[in-house]
Amino acid sequence: MKCGFLTRGIMIKSLGNKIAEEIWEKNSSKKLPRELHFRAKAILTIMNATDTLSDLKILGEPPNIRLHRLQGNLKEYWSVTMKNGSPWRIIFKFQQGEFIDVQILDYH
Repeated sequence: MKCGFLTRGIMIKSLGNKIAEEIWEKNSSKKLPRELHFRAKAILTIMNATDTLSDLKILGEPPNIRLHRLQGNLKEYWSVTMKNGSPWRIIFKFQQGEFIDVQILDYH
């Protein structure tokens, strides 16, 4: 889904699920544990302000976001950890300096 509210020069080009949209627009989501709301918004904000994966890794630490490429059916996606020990992740495609189809999900 396209994000009409994001403007030129912004690096998140599309949000891929309702949880990501709610966190971005409202800073909360009933589906995401409350203790992860602030962390999720912080990571989305960093993504929106950078056009490189190395910046995301540097600005997202500490704590470690464990940036890594996914495998299998999700091999086009990258993943970041929101909290050690939590199954919740932010996944996204990264193409030409843009974050595409950004989703917040429990994929384990």
